[in-house]
Amino acid sequence: MVETTGGGPGDGAAEVLDRPLPDGVRRRVVQIVSDGFGSLTVGELPAQLRQYARFAPNRRAKFAGNAMAAALETDPLFRQRIGEKLREAQPELTGALDSGSPPPAADPLDVAAAAYVLRPTDWVKLVTAAGEEAQRADAERADEENRAELERLRAELARARDHTRVETERLRTELESARKEAESLHRKLRAALSDVKRGEAALRKAHGEIEAVRAEGQAQVSAAESETRRLKARLGETEAALEAARRAAREGRSVEDMRVRLLLDTLLDATQGLRRELALPPVSVRPAETVDAVEPGRMSPKDIAARALSENDPQVLDQLLALPQAHLVVDGYNVTKTGYPQMPLEKQRLRLLGQLSQLAAQSGAEVTCVFDGAELAAPVLLAPPRGVRVLFSKPGVTADELIRQLVRAEPPGRPVIVASTDREVADGVARAGARPVASAMLLKRLSRG
Repeated sequence: MVETTGGGPGDGAAEVLDRPLPDGVRRRVVQIVSDGFGSLTVGELPAQLRQYARFAPNRRAKFAGNAMAAALETDPLFRQRIGEKLREAQPELTGALDSGSPPPAADPLDVAAAAYVLRPTDWVKLVTAAGEEAQRADAERADEENRAELERLRAELARARDHTRVETERLRTELESARKEAESLHRKLRAALSDVKRGEAALRKAHGEIEAVRAEGQAQVSAAESETRRLKARLGETEAALEAARRAAREGRSVEDMRVRLLLDTLLDATQGLRRELALPPVSVRPAETVDAVEPGRMSPKDIAARALSENDPQVLDQLLALPQAHLVVDGYNVTKTGYPQMPLEKQRLRLLGQLSQLAAQSGAEVTCVFDGAELAAPVLLAPPRGVRVLFSKPGVTADELIRQLVRAEPPGRPVIVASTDREVADGVARAGARPVASAMLLKRLSRG
């Protein structure tokens, strides 16, 4: 069917194809455009085709086929230029199309493709006829292929039938042979079953005899074990009596002596238990020590404070620690943040505790180091060094308050030294009877080793 879009009669450009372009015709059209594409300048190409100007003809047809077909359909000027290149390449075919009598021997697909490009009069009929001719040729080719395939399948079926017939005869022969062999095996199996049954009967008889012998043997073993246990019991009783006789002879004591000794041991144990319950210390005070007097060489914390030494002189701390039963309480973080604040808290603690352990070993004084536990996210895994008691304040309690509790817990008169630069801590422990020293003094003493 041909439609006209405003041209006069015989105007091929006014005709419109009312169906899709056959695949064979389309491939030939794309090839014609690809062949003429290379001889056009970039300015003569439509904008959408300029990116393919440097492609080889085969690659151009492969990657730009749809774009070239669309440009040929929508751009009359581009179609005219391609038509001119086609006339130069195939003058005989294009001349025949212009005269309205295409060559009879020409390929219908070539004729339809050239007519689609040149758009002569009745070009739509040529394209439609070429498509129908191509479909007819494809159908004939498919019929030929189907007939060839049918002949091949018939020949293959005949060969399969012959093979099946031969294979069936062979299988019949083998089946007959297998049937005879199975009958022979059945006879042998029946004979073997009879032998097995006779063997099972003999085996059951042997098992019965073995069980009888085993039961008799077990009875004899049980009797022997019973007799052995009885003899062992009598032997144990005899040995116990002999050991008792030996022990009585060795101790050489009478029953009355044993009762007196038991009563004495009971009295001594009761006395020791009473002493532990009352927590009585050993007697360390002598009558002469109760007389009030001044002993030579004895100093108190106040005496040491009055000597002509600098407030930060480490010798003051040495003299304080040399007092009898001295107790050094250290405000841990106050000392470490005074001496080495740039270190992490964990390393501050380890360094201070190591130095305090050396000081405790040198002075013999009791040493307690207190850290603030408010900054701890979890319990500290720390093994206290020898001679140093390590304490962390509980949640809601500051290290300062814990230090004051430690000072108040000491009996009046015991030398207690508190190392802290915190003025509030120093004033509080001083009111409780302790001797405050600056953290700098302790750090100087620790650095001296």
